[in-house]
Amino acid sequence: MNELKINGVYRHFKGMEVTVIAEAKHSETLEPLVIYTHDNEVWARPKKLFLSEVDHEKYPNIKQKYRFELIDVSKKHNK
Repeated sequence: MNELKINGVYRHFKGMEVTVIAEAKHSETLEPLVIYTHDNEVWARPKKLFLSEVDHEKYPNIKQKYRFELIDVSKKHNK
């Protein structure tokens, strides 16, 4: 199962990288939200959607299993 890590760097299945900065609740519905940054902007997405699997029927050529996957930035910086 895909897990959420605060301050974790994630790769979106289309290639962009984001940093999770917090988990929050929607003020009216109490739905869990993931708060993250990308391109110096702050974004919110339902946690269920953030952690969901890629729709491989819609995107058959995508190899990544989850919409956002945690990446090991220590390996990236040590290359």
